[in-house]
Amino acid sequence: MSALTAAPAATPPSSRAPHGTRGLLCTVLRLHRPALIVWVLASAAIAGYLIRLYALGDEARAGMSVCGSPGTGLPLCSAVDAITADETYIGGLSLMATALSYLVFPVAAWAGAALIGRELENGTADLAWTQSVTPTRWLATRLAVPAVLIASGTGVLVLLHDWARQDGDPNLTGDWYYPDVFLATGPAAVAYALAGLALGALAGMLARRALPAAGLGFGAALVLYNALDHFREDLWPQVTRPDPTRIELPRSAWQTRNEWGTGWPSSFHPQSHRWPLHLMETGIVLAVAVAATAAAFALLRRRTA
Repeated sequence: MSALTAAPAATPPSSRAPHGTRGLLCTVLRLHRPALIVWVLASAAIAGYLIRLYALGDEARAGMSVCGSPGTGLPLCSAVDAITADETYIGGLSLMATALSYLVFPVAAWAGAALIGRELENGTADLAWTQSVTPTRWLATRLAVPAVLIASGTGVLVLLHDWARQDGDPNLTGDWYYPDVFLATGPAAVAYALAGLALGALAGMLARRALPAAGLGFGAALVLYNALDHFREDLWPQVTRPDPTRIELPRSAWQTRNEWGTGWPSSFHPQSHRWPLHLMETGIVLAVAVAATAAAFALLRRRTA
């Protein structure tokens, strides 16, 4: 009887693992509570504003329906833009598109400075590694938690932005090939935000200090953004045609080269190329995010080996 009751059965390691995982998640959320609060409040405010813009959409379209081109006897659409509802709707959608397409920059700076760089600089990462937390597990948790929050929040805002655009009338929402409109109306916005997180984390691992990591992460995101913006038109084969007659392309076509009268062809992307271009860019940005994440883990293993 004494042999059977001498000592309690040991808790299996697998039953303790979830507690450790929850502890790491709680630590990340507690350390970065201000950023979490700002993200939640900003997302809620943007979502509410997009809902308001949707409500203004019908009124704005009613104003645009009574305008026309010169010679039609209707007021010019540029003059109708001055109507309050139209101005609010057009300006609001433009602002939201810019905010979604530029999200990569603050995410990269925050990830480099607060998420990784500050913890390495202050030694809190070294302390965590002495508390039965491996460096790989530490970095994985530091990236997984914000990645889920950023991806889910940005994805919802992109869907709300597309919903607020309704039929996508270019007079109100901008042409599909405008850089901000292009990025903010599909998964590329989410991909850029995740790339910013990965590039910021890599910058933090390289600099190991908050301020230099913030600048390095921001710079890497800026290079990525501008490089793809410059080469976007080449991500999918363009339509070319000879120039026997000067035929004006429809507004929905993204004209990338127009050299009428010189004998050179005219190149453009029809609106049907929007999704191939968007998915190609999304794939490239996600590949950059994966490469930056892998580089951050490789550098961490090398320094802690």
